[in-house]
Amino acid sequence: MTHPRKSLDSVIHAPVRFSIAAALASVDEADFKTLRDIIEITDSALSKQISLLEQAGYVKVRKAFVGKRARTWLSLTGKGRTALGRHLNALREIAAWDSQAGPGDESDT
Repeated sequence: MTHPRKSLDSVIHAPVRFSIAAALASVDEADFKTLRDIIEITDSALSKQISLLEQAGYVKVRKAFVGKRARTWLSLTGKGRTALGRHLNALREIAAWDSQAGPGDESDT
């Protein structure tokens, strides 16, 4: 029987990237500044983490101008939503893991 930790997604597992993915999962799109404020990190830290998520194909970055100001919007891709769902399932399995009986077994041993 394989331990569920082997199903964790190493890209999403980092706390800031996990927070970004979770925040984006509940919306179609979020602007950079709003996400930065929700996650409570600096612009540069958010940019770095977004780049890693974008390289993995988990986040889509859209840039446009609003008036004369450049704005950046972020969204979780289908691949990102799937990865987050699998990661959350792995976390649930780890929380329910019984080293004697395996995952999710509620019996007393």
